[in-house]
Order: sequence, then C-alpha cells, then structure tokens
Amino acid sequence: MKLNFNNFFGNERITTALLLAAGTGSRLYPLTRNSPKCLTLVNEKSILERLVVSLKLQGFKRLVIVTGYHGNCIREFLGIKFDDITIQYIFSPLYKTTNNIYSLWMARKIINEPFMLIESDLVFDESLLDDMCYPSRIAVAHMQAWMNGTTVIVDQTQSVKRFQIGTIEAYDDIRYKTVNIYSFSLSSWHAIVERLCRYISIGRVNNYYETVFAEMVADGSLYFQAVFFDNKPWYEIDTIADLVEAEKLFPADIYKTGIPGNIILQASEMPA
Repeated sequence: MKLNFNNFFGNERITTALLLAAGTGSRLYPLTRNSPKCLTLVNEKSILERLVVSLKLQGFKRLVIVTGYHGNCIREFLGIKFDDITIQYIFSPLYKTTNNIYSLWMARKIINEPFMLIESDLVFDESLLDDMCYPSRIAVAHMQAWMNGTTVIVDQTQSVKRFQIGTIEAYDDIRYKTVNIYSFSLSSWHAIVERLCRYISIGRVNNYYETVFAEMVADGSLYFQAVFFDNKPWYEIDTIADLVEAEKLFPADIYKTGIPGNIILQASEMPA
C-alpha cells in the first residue's frame, strides 16, 4: 500500500528548484578541465540537460543555480529561460575553499518559497520526482556496493529518524543512502537558514549541509518523509568509473522525451 504523503506534509506542489553546481569536479578530471561537472556528457546528453528537462516535465517554473567553477559555461549553456522555466544564477566566489553548506547558504535571500534542492551530479529517471514535488521529502535508496556517504534511518511511517554523515563503519540497523534531492516547506527553509547562518558566522564553511539537516532532525526542528528511488535507475557521478556505470543505465536511445533534441541549444542562444 502506498502512503499518501500529502496527507502528512501538505499538497502544495513545488515549482521552484535550487541546483548546487559550484564545485570543481576534480575527481572527473580531465573531463572537467574546461567545464563544470554538470556539463559532463552521459551518452550524448549532459547531466545538466537531463536535469533541466526532468524539471520541465514535472512542471517547474523557476530554477536557481549556484555556480562557481566555470560558472560562465552554465550561463552560456542555459541562458535565462528554458521553455517555461525562468533561470537565475548566484555566483559563489569562494567555491574553491567552501563546501555545499556555503552554496546552500548563498541562496538564503533569493528563495522565499517552497523548493526542491538538487545536487548537479545526478542522473535519474524523471518519474522518480513524482513524489518529490511536495514539501518535506528526501530521496533515498537501499544501500548498494557502489554507494557511499550520508545515510538515514527511517521508521515504520517512512519518516527519517536519524542521519549518519559519511560513515564507513558496520551497522546493525537498516540504512538508506541519501540521493541528494530534498524538498522543503517555506517554514522549514526559514529554520534551515537560521541554522546555516550560525554555522557560517563561526567559519564552518567546509561542512556538508547534511550536518545541519542531521542536527535539526535530531532536535525535532526538521522533518523528512522518505521517497524511495529503488524502482527506476539513478546514479551519482563523481568519478570516471561512475560515469561508465551511469552510461550503462542511461544508454543514448533511452532518454527520449518527445522534446526536440536542440531545445537546449535554442535556450542557450538567449542572452545571459
């Protein structure tokens, strides 16, 4: 039986997305020598193109992108409008010396509505976002051999009980890998911003934002309902080996959306 998450966390559909794309993508070098990681091609289509097309198909109207390393390439690629999606940019000048907590903090003034947070190194089947387009969701998947990083424990109602940041230790309870896609209500975002400001004010700019989420879930000030990404393909691309595996899951002929293949090129012709 599938739970109706909207009964628990509201049914206001989210139409704003925040994409964090400031990092240098050093583990994908030399592919990232002259462009950011999100413009890496996965069987002829870049990660960024796949992400934006997925957002379009889900009815998103606004996309905010935090850029840093080769940020001009992203602006030139997308422009300021993609079909019905308005695109805005925030440049993070400290991208070389800060982590994603700082990128998220950079968006505190420009976003004032419910939104979805997405990392820019993900490829996934677009339909996996169906249950993510409402507030207070977290995308997770059962742990597999290729996965590492932050995990969560969920209870019988599929609510997140606890985060574990980057553990490699053995554990007895069932853990789920975070997919690095989250959605937030406006009240949750305001609470997160307050906590982010505390971290940044004391110089903790190299933390992961999951550190803040973990702290807030533990003290009861933030809630997430798990959305499971196990039934359809997705992959997080950090290394060349990851790219090889992702291309097995997303062959060139599988990503057909009915949208003309040159739609991104048309969008990129618009002035930034």
